[in-house]
Amino acid sequence: MERARNEIFERATATAARLAANVATVVEGKDEQIRLVLAALACKGHVLLEDVPGTAKTVLSRALAGSIQGATVSRIQCTPDLQPTDITGLSVWNPSTRQFEFRPGPIFANVLVVDEINRALPKAQSALLEGMAEHQVTVDGITHPLPDPFLVIATENTIEQEGTFPLPEAQLDRFLIRTSLGYPSLAQELTIVDAQLHGHPLERLGPVVGIDELSAVFTAVEEVYIDPLLKQWAVELVRVTRTLDAVEVGASVRGSLGLERMARAWALVQGCEFVAAEDLARLFRPVVGHRLVLSADALMGAESDSDLIDGIFAACLERVPRPEPDWEAGAVAVSKGP
Repeated sequence: MERARNEIFERATATAARLAANVATVVEGKDEQIRLVLAALACKGHVLLEDVPGTAKTVLSRALAGSIQGATVSRIQCTPDLQPTDITGLSVWNPSTRQFEFRPGPIFANVLVVDEINRALPKAQSALLEGMAEHQVTVDGITHPLPDPFLVIATENTIEQEGTFPLPEAQLDRFLIRTSLGYPSLAQELTIVDAQLHGHPLERLGPVVGIDELSAVFTAVEEVYIDPLLKQWAVELVRVTRTLDAVEVGASVRGSLGLERMARAWALVQGCEFVAAEDLARLFRPVVGHRLVLSADALMGAESDSDLIDGIFAACLERVPRPEPDWEAGAVAVSKGP
């Protein structure tokens, strides 16, 4: 039994490594962000990439989708005239059969890339809610299951206000993580310029893993060990966000579920069979940050939203001491900080 478990874990980590290496051939110098997105994929979570234009958000999304053999991939370019049925599909009258037939929309795919999601009207954004939370779509009273796996990778630009519609809290809560890529270093940017001298690297990218191999990754994530003390710490960290003065509405139970799931997947992507306390501390912001509704007073007194969120997470980590399980003796030591 132990040997079979080790083999499953080794295959899963090898699959994750091949995916990461393949995506890294077109996304220069963003290894940690790539692993973060892969971890979300490994636990069937949705990803929101938020950054300024030109930071490879869409390239990362397309590279990940193109690295999976046999996966169906759809892409939606969001605009203000996008309708909910443009996403979910609709029922069309067939004169020959004299019946309505359902024509599925682009949401019926293993990987759905949603470009500039905040350019879509709220009614179009809401068309994604049921699919992201329940992996199904209801049209004209009939429920249609989505493919398994189903992953949404959405992008949005942070500097444009005109013609955009901020994502509501319910929509943000459906995303497992929100992260940004940032600008590359000088050396990395020179490498990017040289790499695109004879065309974009995406044109030469090919699949390196199959859907069946991804299924093994999903299974392996469930087997990654997390100590009960660390699991309790994760839940306590999420719960304390609901008590801070700077936070009007704290993270929901989805925050606790997401942090625990991502910690397992992150450990696997890193090649570890167990979750460490550092994993939870590293993932706290990308998993929980977008789920918080900050108070108006706190926002007025802060230099930036980012600084305010940093302060909130520091307060959470200070209020809830980190347990450090002794894997050999089972003893627990509590430190004063992260």
